[in-house]
Amino acid sequence: MPFDEFMERALYGPGGFFAGDELRSEKAGDFLTSPEVSPWFGRMFGRFVARERARLGEPFRLVEVGAGSGSLLAGLLAECDVEAWAVERSPAARHRLAQVVAPGRVVEEMGDALGRGVVIANELLDNLPMAIAVRRGDGWSEQLVADRGGTLAIVEEPARPAVGEWADQFSGPVEEGDIVEVQLQATRWVAEVLAAIGTGSLVIIDYGATAEELEPRRAKGTLRTYRSHHLGPDPLLEPGATDITADVNFTAVMAAAREAGAAVELHRQDDFLSELGLRDVVSQLRREELDLARSGDELARLKIRSDLTDIGALLNPRGLGDFRIVVARV
Repeated sequence: MPFDEFMERALYGPGGFFAGDELRSEKAGDFLTSPEVSPWFGRMFGRFVARERARLGEPFRLVEVGAGSGSLLAGLLAECDVEAWAVERSPAARHRLAQVVAPGRVVEEMGDALGRGVVIANELLDNLPMAIAVRRGDGWSEQLVADRGGTLAIVEEPARPAVGEWADQFSGPVEEGDIVEVQLQATRWVAEVLAAIGTGSLVIIDYGATAEELEPRRAKGTLRTYRSHHLGPDPLLEPGATDITADVNFTAVMAAAREAGAAVELHRQDDFLSELGLRDVVSQLRREELDLARSGDELARLKIRSDLTDIGALLNPRGLGDFRIVVARV
């Protein structure tokens, strides 16, 4: 089967990584995203949503797709009182989300939730199934997953036309044997969301880069797995037991948004959060920490110190601060 079909089954099918009773995005799980690192991430997005609501007026709805633990929504709603919906395929995550948003506003499919307003997708696109193309001569082959005597193995066949066309358009310069994660589902998803909301904005937060920036990573590709907060094994070894992910090609994402009629902005996460006032929050917390040190309230001072450390992780230019944020407005 094509790798995108294998990835769909391994992540979302019966027995898949996101299909069970475990919540993956928490300290006891397999990975943390920015909202789990600090509630200030969600609070900054609350400010963004408030601005968009003032710009758009009513009716207005906020939807987070792939809402996971609900940490982003919890922080956001603490800052901005808005009608909020959560879309999530994981049963364990839907159970958690029911404690964050109003009853009936946690759904499994986007069509039940999308409307005029803001849609947020935090670390969603990197988990959408993708094909794997390999440069062979002047064209492309495609990696498929095959059963070889009870063992899964990668085989190559000529790429499907849509896979080759996407790779030609968004790979950038490649050499023989270079690997490109073909993110057809991600770009289709962007177009579908923008069409469904009609008027509003789509915000995509993820790791990845532009096609040009991804060029040095083509020799080995960027596909990888995670488990228990560490890089995991080859994705074929334990399907269903590991996260499967790859760097998002933001050139392709932005092209899909523009083709859907959106005005598009690309930001680094540290810059985006700073513009929303997170560095001002840091300055205020430092002043409070100094006052607490003078007053001798050590417990409260340590809490603020912990908050500052977590915010620092969000702004770290060599870590989460280097994530990219696309804002597409229609």
